[in-house]
Amino acid sequence: MVTPKEQIDFIWEGFDKQNHKVKNQLTAKNETTARAELRRMGFRVVKIKPKPKPLFTASAQKITPANIAVFSRQMETMLKAGIPLVQSLDIIAKGQTNPSMAKMLFSIKADIEGGDTLAQALGRKPLYFDDLFCNLVYSGEQAGVLDTMLAKIATYKEKTETLKKKINSAFRYPAIVFTVAIGVTIILLIFVVPVFSELFKSFGAELPAYTQMIVELSNWVQKWWWLVLGIIGGAFFTFTYFKKRSRALNQFLDKYLLVLPVVGALLHKSAIARFARTLGIMSTAGVPLVEALSSVAGACGNSVYYDALMKVRDDIATGQQLQFSMTQTGLFPSMVVQMVAIGEESGSIDAMLGKVADFYEEEVDQMVENMSSMIEPIIIVVMGTLVAGLLVAMYLPIFKLGSVVG
Repeated sequence: MVTPKEQIDFIWEGFDKQNHKVKNQLTAKNETTARAELRRMGFRVVKIKPKPKPLFTASAQKITPANIAVFSRQMETMLKAGIPLVQSLDIIAKGQTNPSMAKMLFSIKADIEGGDTLAQALGRKPLYFDDLFCNLVYSGEQAGVLDTMLAKIATYKEKTETLKKKINSAFRYPAIVFTVAIGVTIILLIFVVPVFSELFKSFGAELPAYTQMIVELSNWVQKWWWLVLGIIGGAFFTFTYFKKRSRALNQFLDKYLLVLPVVGALLHKSAIARFARTLGIMSTAGVPLVEALSSVAGACGNSVYYDALMKVRDDIATGQQLQFSMTQTGLFPSMVVQMVAIGEESGSIDAMLGKVADFYEEEVDQMVENMSSMIEPIIIVVMGTLVAGLLVAMYLPIFKLGSVVG
């Protein structure tokens, strides 16, 4: 259970009306209020102090998109049950296990009690509630269907987070295995090869060229291991630093990742699924197309699609139809453009975009499964080749010596 920001947990000791020693806990705004409350209850306080926080506390927990998705679903459930907005926020906040999330919800509750609408209160937290979220909530409040709109938001958040996790898992697995393979190779070079190297010296014979190369590599790694780790760590830090800050680097990566075999197709389909899902739900909420495309561009997760959709937005603002502007980008398959065209002509673009999103999300699911089944044997072969190559290099002199003795 989490208490509001203005409340503090106190541990106190004292005596009750029968002069029995009592030790307990009380929550109050400050120590003065706590003492006054205890006196009103008939206790004589001897000692009182704020409850110490545990060494390893969850107070530094971050608020994740998954937390926002769960919050949306909880709010929808509360409002459908007829619980007032402020009370719903209070119940959800007090039930949080993430203190950061609870603190934010109590702040939103205070803003609403101060006269803000839910959309305005959420808008004060742009780090967690983007324009898309706030626009949808505003539309729900204006139309008197906030619970229904929150249900759509929750579904949208859940689907986009699921899609993001699948994309991440598709790349995370081979990255982890590749890192493990490099680690195993370094361990063999530092700890295993030297043992064999000492054994080879006792032979007094010339080593095969392949074995000699591995031994020299082992000697180099043992001498310069700190340089290897420094280069790897420095490269990782530099890449991470500039990726967060350099738009040019992100544009370069996004552009060339899209043309890679398999990976490029996966990223294209993921971006189209996000485009369709986001624009579909904003169309449902009645958000104007020009305004919606700004949010949609950012939701695609790729700077190439972002730039293209911002160009589409500018085209729409000058009176061009969405289908024609999408065709000019060269990023959208004809099937997607045709579905949008049908939606524009029939006035059901949100339904058409929903179908497009469902189709491409299934395509992404299938591609991730196929990639996993394809990557596993490749990884096994690569790791097997690395380890087997080192073992062959170590045993080759022994085999050679055995044939000479024989």
